[in-house]
Order: sequence, then structure tokens, then C-alpha cells
Amino acid sequence: MVSCIMLAPLPAWCADAPASSPVGGMAQVTLGLLVVLGLMAGAAWLLKRIGVGNAAAGSVAKIVGGVSVGNRERVLVVEVADQWIVVGVAPGRVNALSTMPRQQLPDNTSAPATPANFAAWLKQSIEKRNEK
Repeated sequence: MVSCIMLAPLPAWCADAPASSPVGGMAQVTLGLLVVLGLMAGAAWLLKRIGVGNAAAGSVAKIVGGVSVGNRERVLVVEVADQWIVVGVAPGRVNALSTMPRQQLPDNTSAPATPANFAAWLKQSIEKRNEK
């Protein structure tokens, strides 16, 4: 389709060109934008699903679990080699609270525990450690 610009009297080949509707053009632009945004969201979901951007399998440190202790504060257990390090994380600060040898997670799984199970497990481990 040939578009015409009104700078001079219309040439013969442009006289029969249909007038474009502003509503149709806006709908086409909106539809195109929605398609592009949908493709971006789908690509982000797919990348997250296959694990791109996560820590590599051979990374030095791995987060075993964590629990929130405030609005912006957390206690995390980080595994480095065969050692677990309990760290407190707050805005702008990370403090090592304790270290312990690597232990089995609840239910004998190697995946991170759910927050409720992890909190109970952490409390039990600290109580066992304080009894010794």
C-alpha cells in the first residue's frame, strides 16, 4: 500500500488511496505493544523456569534457608563447603551470627525448607547446640 502526503495536489495514482482512520491506527499500535509485552513476559517466565540467572551449580556458596525477623531483616543459613554459616541480613549489613557443621535438612531433602519448617528446625538446632 502506498501512503500519500498532502504537500501538493494529489497525483493520479494517489487519488484512490483509502483514508486511514486514527482509531484503527491506534488499535494496531496498541495490539502490537500488547504482543511485544506478552512475548517479553513469556521470555522472562521461561528464563526463570529453566534457571538462567540463578547461581551456577558449582558455586561456592548456597543459601540453605532463611526466616524473616523483621520488615527488612532476615536470618539466613549459607552453606560454604561443609560448613553452615548463620548470617543476619539487614539493609546495608550482613553479619555472621554463628557457624556449624553441615547438617541434614528436615525430611532428609537437599532442597531449601519451607519457611515454617526451617524456622522450627533452626530453633531446634540452636536449642540442641546450647544444651551441649
